[in-house]
Amino acid sequence: MHTDPISDYLTRVRNAMMAGHKLVNIPASNVLKDITKILYDQGYILNYKFEEGDNPQGIIKIALKYDKATKVPAIRKMKRASKPGLRKYAGSKDLPRVLNGLGIAIVSTSHGVMTDKQARRDNVGGEVLCYIY
Repeated sequence: MHTDPISDYLTRVRNAMMAGHKLVNIPASNVLKDITKILYDQGYILNYKFEEGDNPQGIIKIALKYDKATKVPAIRKMKRASKPGLRKYAGSKDLPRVLNGLGIAIVSTSHGVMTDKQARRDNVGGEVLCYIY
């Protein structure tokens, strides 16, 4: 049993990228599905598919994105911000800017899971889940 599914998600994607894998399978949850959709919309992954699997929620299959010439992953770094032992919350005015706007922070708000830019635009704050760049 995993106590922190978001950290598990980030670690699985990070390990698959370092090993040069094209696909990675992750146990699904609603928050992880939302994070996957954000990564796809922001252009960090090639594609994704939600499938029914052994567990009731199913699995997420993610096709990782690499540079064609240099084979460098599209995601340089994934870092967990808010942990189960130390939650990090930010208001709409205090949301972090990742790499001066080049990266994204994924925020869980009362309006759902979204990027820091969307949260600023909608003027909502929430729990800062992770940073991706």
